[in-house]
Amino acid sequence: MGIDPGLANTGWGVIETRGSAARALAYDCIHTSSSDKLDYRLGLILNRIGFAIREYTPDAVAVESIYFGANTRSAIWTAHARGAAIAACAAAGVEVGEYTPMQIKQAVVGTGSADKHQVTFMVRELLALDHDPKPDHCADALAAAVCHAHVARSQHIASRALAKGVHA
Repeated sequence: MGIDPGLANTGWGVIETRGSAARALAYDCIHTSSSDKLDYRLGLILNRIGFAIREYTPDAVAVESIYFGANTRSAIWTAHARGAAIAACAAAGVEVGEYTPMQIKQAVVGTGSADKHQVTFMVRELLALDHDPKPDHCADALAAAVCHAHVARSQHIASRALAKGVHA
């Protein structure tokens, strides 16, 4: 499962992998209103992520880390949403992997400087979808899940190689 955290919009997506092949099982975006109180908004994120975890029982969850650009205030709101999502994972006992936006783009597109259109296109291709996942937050969440699947697969292959005595 992948999560693209945001206070106004938190995307989540669940994929299934078999070897190097992957397919999307489900995705959605949790919308919260700026007119609602912060505790309500965070509770909604926590509950909806928790429901998705119970519904799809992922082995692990990949959460996009926060990019601290020029807008620190926005990063703080995103950090609140991210915390609610991670708390839902912790409550369900699901392992959390954290990836920077650059790591996710690198894993999915092949370059850490990819734009949103490139990420959406590659998510559609990699997961054999017949449509672009919308909104962008869903595509980003699915991309995080694909990134984690690639990392987990690489770690599995490396650990098997080490067990056989193969060294780089």
